[in-house]
Amino acid sequence: MNITINRKLLSAALVPLLLTACSGSENAKPADEHGETEGGHAEEGHIALTAEQIRIAGITLGRPAVGSSGELQLPATIEGDPQGTQAVSAAIGGRVVALNRNLGQSVGRGQTLAIIESREAAQLQGEVQATKARLALADSNLAREERLFAQRVSPEQDVIAARTAATEARIAYRLAQQQVAAAGGGGGQLNRIAIAAPVSGQIISRSVVLGQTVAADAELYRIADLSSVSLALNLQPADAGRIQPGAVVTVSAPGRRATGKIGFVSPALDPATRLVPAIAILDNRAGQWRVGEAVTASIALAGDGGDTSISVPSTAIQTVDGRSVVFVRTKEGFRAVPIVPGDRAGPNVIVRSGLRGSEEIAITNSFALKAEIGKGEAGHED
Repeated sequence: MNITINRKLLSAALVPLLLTACSGSENAKPADEHGETEGGHAEEGHIALTAEQIRIAGITLGRPAVGSSGELQLPATIEGDPQGTQAVSAAIGGRVVALNRNLGQSVGRGQTLAIIESREAAQLQGEVQATKARLALADSNLAREERLFAQRVSPEQDVIAARTAATEARIAYRLAQQQVAAAGGGGGQLNRIAIAAPVSGQIISRSVVLGQTVAADAELYRIADLSSVSLALNLQPADAGRIQPGAVVTVSAPGRRATGKIGFVSPALDPATRLVPAIAILDNRAGQWRVGEAVTASIALAGDGGDTSISVPSTAIQTVDGRSVVFVRTKEGFRAVPIVPGDRAGPNVIVRSGLRGSEEIAITNSFALKAEIGKGEAGHED
């Protein structure tokens, strides 16, 4: 209701002014720097208003914000932190006889995830037992030779040979143990190998079912440490230069909000999208973010050429003749100044060019000034 009354009051106040500006009166003043042209015609884009008329029209005056670059808002996707995600594979082929964890369950490092039964497992386990027995025999022979040498019964070369045999047996035993450990560890029987979790985390993928025969290196599980997640972003090249690692990112979704920091901005464009990939890291110890979820990201932008960026409220920008303009206060009223708008910064819009930042501008009800320009143009045509 107030806006309607203000429009009517503004129109009533402006009619005599516009008629005077267009009448070619002999009493019109010569042109000055604020827009009156000789002969009384208002220069294009200028509107004559007194301070009282501005007040009645409800136009709020203010100045552009300087030194605040604002934020860039864009869609993003939650992904698992690459440093905290690991695939668990079968080192040897065989049949899956046990699966101890399901999707979504937590697991600690070293806990058994699955057990695989195979002939290869039996061979590996058998080799461990055989080398262990040979090592025990070699140690016994070495002890006997050392005792006989001390009694001056056996020559020293027999002791050296026994010591060498014991060393070789110990190496063979350790090698067999390491081969079993590389395959996954003991599974409780000679023909079974246990697959253990290499890291602590949450099961986010399971690729096998009980009884399935798998080949060597087949993926069984995928574990992710979701205490932190990554945010996948795609930036326009013009914006990527204004975002540096360490920039603050605010992530929002229905009912949730969190902040993180940019960890990586690619030095190259993605060949398919021609955009610049970037990654941010978010704390997710509360478990509020899910991998694959679509969210909205707001990134604090760095200023161009120092902290000198200019922004104005979005309500201050109007479109006149296909151009974005801001109404700058003059001695006689307002002048429509063309600008080049940039990214949105919350309620503000970055102004790439057109303003110095020291001007006084119309912040609210600027649509009324746009309407008066339209009336003035129509009057000239008549």
